[in-house]
Amino acid sequence: DGKVSSDSVQQLIEQISCMNKAKMIDHVGGMEEGAYEIYNCVEKVIKQDILGCEMTDLEGKDLSNKEDSTAPEEEVFGDVLWDAHDEQEQMEAFQQASNSTCELGFEKYFERLNDLVAAPAPIPPLLVSGGPGSGKSLLLSKWIQLQQKHSPNTLILYHFVGRPLSTSSESALIIKRLTLKLMQHSWLVSPLTFDPAKLLEEFPRWLEKLSARHQGSIIIIIDSIDQIQQAEKHMKWLIDPLPVNVRVIVSVNVETCPQAWRLWPTLHLDPLNSKDVKSLISAECNSANVKLTKEQEKKLERHCRSATTCNALYVTLLGKTIACVGTTGNIDEILLQCCQCQDTVSLYRLVLRSIQESLQSDKEKDLLKEILCVIGVSHNGVSESELMELYPELTSAVLASLLYSLHKMCLLTYGCGLLKFQHLQAWEMVKLEYMEAGENVISAYRQKLVEYFTMQLRVLIFICFSFNSQDRVTWRSADELPWLFQQQGDKQKLHKCLLNLFVSQNLYKRGHFAELLSYWQLVGKDKSSMAAEYFDSLKEYEKSSEGEESMICLADLYETLGRFLKDLGLLSQAVAPLQRSLEIRETALDPDHPRVAQSLHQLAGVYVQWKKFGNAEQLYKQALEISENAYGAEHPRVARELDALATLYQKQNKYEQAEQLRKKSFKIRQKAARQKGSLCGFALLRQRALQLEELTLGKDTSDNARTLNELGVLYYLQNNLETAELFLKRSLEMRERVLGSDHPDCAQSLNNLAALYNEKKHYDKAEELYEKALDIRRRALAPDHPSLAYTVKHLAVLYKKMGKLDKAVPLYELAVEIRQKSFGPKHPSVATALVNLAVLYCQMKKQVEALPLYERALKIYEDSFGQMHPRVGETLKNLAVLSYERGDFEKAAELYKRAMEIKEAETLLIGGKATSRHSSSGDTFSLKSALSPNALLEHGQR
Repeated sequence: DGKVSSDSVQQLIEQISCMNKAKMIDHVGGMEEGAYEIYNCVEKVIKQDILGCEMTDLEGKDLSNKEDSTAPEEEVFGDVLWDAHDEQEQMEAFQQASNSTCELGFEKYFERLNDLVAAPAPIPPLLVSGGPGSGKSLLLSKWIQLQQKHSPNTLILYHFVGRPLSTSSESALIIKRLTLKLMQHSWLVSPLTFDPAKLLEEFPRWLEKLSARHQGSIIIIIDSIDQIQQAEKHMKWLIDPLPVNVRVIVSVNVETCPQAWRLWPTLHLDPLNSKDVKSLISAECNSANVKLTKEQEKKLERHCRSATTCNALYVTLLGKTIACVGTTGNIDEILLQCCQCQDTVSLYRLVLRSIQESLQSDKEKDLLKEILCVIGVSHNGVSESELMELYPELTSAVLASLLYSLHKMCLLTYGCGLLKFQHLQAWEMVKLEYMEAGENVISAYRQKLVEYFTMQLRVLIFICFSFNSQDRVTWRSADELPWLFQQQGDKQKLHKCLLNLFVSQNLYKRGHFAELLSYWQLVGKDKSSMAAEYFDSLKEYEKSSEGEESMICLADLYETLGRFLKDLGLLSQAVAPLQRSLEIRETALDPDHPRVAQSLHQLAGVYVQWKKFGNAEQLYKQALEISENAYGAEHPRVARELDALATLYQKQNKYEQAEQLRKKSFKIRQKAARQKGSLCGFALLRQRALQLEELTLGKDTSDNARTLNELGVLYYLQNNLETAELFLKRSLEMRERVLGSDHPDCAQSLNNLAALYNEKKHYDKAEELYEKALDIRRRALAPDHPSLAYTVKHLAVLYKKMGKLDKAVPLYELAVEIRQKSFGPKHPSVATALVNLAVLYCQMKKQVEALPLYERALKIYEDSFGQMHPRVGETLKNLAVLSYERGDFEKAAELYKRAMEIKEAETLLIGGKATSRHSSSGDTFSLKSALSPNALLEHGQR
């Protein structure tokens, strides 16, 4: 009834109100309604606070040029691939490490760390050493917090290494992450190698280069560096002299510190003194309202005197054990049991047995064992939902109770939504308790996970891959399954898992390049054979790809393969898949679509590395043109193309041109950084601004209409079509009242509404609105204006989709005219428009009209790209079909032969013959069979 139900609830609300980061949802009503309210709140927090993305000025933009609502990784870091999960894991690791109210006499260590920062260069890394559980992570995290508070100009980069063999312990990923963080803070966007050996080799040069751009000190902190696989080999840069403004701090366990590092300045953490021991235990007991007698305190003090019983982790665990049992049981009895545990692993074993005794049935005890073992053998942990699916008999109530106890007693923790062991000693205890039989038991649990994640892919990976698996290849499947096959030593299944294109794509796109490469090395494949196998798999996949969505997906796969091969240094093999990706996107989307710009950019990058600067320049300029038309001149993606061109000019010693482009790019990035936010947050602010404007100005103003239009665009980008429609309609009505129905702003609203109805497949409504928008824009705008071109293009495509080919013809002809006025008569964009018009004539059986258009397009492509370019080959193929249909078999054979020579030259680059059933230039048609005197050639709209 809107009242607080009890004192305990009131106490909870008061505690939440005092917390800085807590969100309280005040709801009265039914449970389903409440659950929905919570879901909306969580979704809002995720969109606003976690998934913040670059904002751009949306004013004046048409919905018809909508790209994905979240910018791809390239937008911020050039061509660098960023893994949000890895970054979130590090943020959580830092928060957990600093989660202690007791300082444990760290002030003396803080002074030593401060001295390191102030010491004159050059200075080697500082080694923070101590036994397992001695508080190294806590010390470093607390000191980082102090530095961030008192020295805001100091850039602190940290990395907390987790369990050995986990993702956080992979050296190449650590170095890549540190480099990206440096790049992010120095506003430098440059090509970054993904080859693990080169990445590690080049890091000192990156550090020197980027530190010179930073106005202040840089501190790099790597916690538990000795847990990195082959740490001494992969962290050689630590031995080199560091830049003058860079300081490095690393922590290690005393027993596992590499010999060469022991010569560095060392800060050793002493065992806790009796005062700190008492403080820690008292804090835990007080939190549970447990009081110890003087005799009990003395007993604990006497016990915690050896090196293994007076470290921070042991004492914390001891305090929690006493506090937990003290509320219900005999403190003297538990003290006696604790005093028999002479190290952290044995104390963890006592904790586990006390949890086992608290369980009501053998079934729950078995589930406890299963949960701990399956988490232990996983790569990066297991989620709650995965546990529920792995063990159907596990109820949510039992799981919640078990996890509460395991988390409370420092056995398990959460990272990126996954359950994992809080400390290495907890996992060591589980192995001793449940896995004494050795590898056979571990292998059995791994096999259980293998079966589970294989099922999640919805495909028998050891037989084949299926297109439908695309939706099921999450970061979890890609993280766990190949790694589990590797640990099991099953090379055959690992090999077939890697040939699931979506698994490999997921790993690569998240920057796990070194991991992917190591798997291929394990199955005994060199780079060239790996490239050929991927290309063969893609050709098989292409045979089953029909429809726009599957073709777009196919283009993404080809691009991923091309980028992967480029990163491996296989430049000649990288060209063919990137070219194929470009062809498919031009056909399935549109020659002016932003994803086409992405393909052009990637292909240009290969030519730059290949030192074919002329080819690269042309492609970069095309990508820049498309990006400016699609997003406006001040978008971060435009800055990316400007940076790429600047780098290219610099390589050619054209320093003046390079400097002009860099300045332009810098201004765009500077402005974008100030506007950083999230779509959802921006929409909420706009909504509030609209309410205030309506109160002060009255409802009908052109500014309010513009705001309504922008809100409609934002909701459309979030795929909230119903809300978007409401705002766009209000904007149109207001603009018609305020500005008049013939104003260009009304055309913008009409165009946006038409795009929305097109998305909803309400084609008749879309047609009517596009026609009105076109009429206004034709009268109000210049003949080559981009807004006019957009409306022409989208109405033409709609007519074609609806089968109204006669109405589409004049618009396709107008598109040719506009491109000629914008780019000149010999530009490749004009050729693409000519091919689109020619295909339309072919569909209307007007081969005579189509022929000169194809021939003119062919001439432009040959002059622009050369005689052997794939676009030339595709146009020749279309001309061959046209000649065949007109009965000129000799010319058809000649043209087809030339087309196939170009195709063979292209596919030889990848080491295989890739037959293509799809055309490349605009809306071209496909060959259903090889050209021969008895073959029937059909063609249709691509």
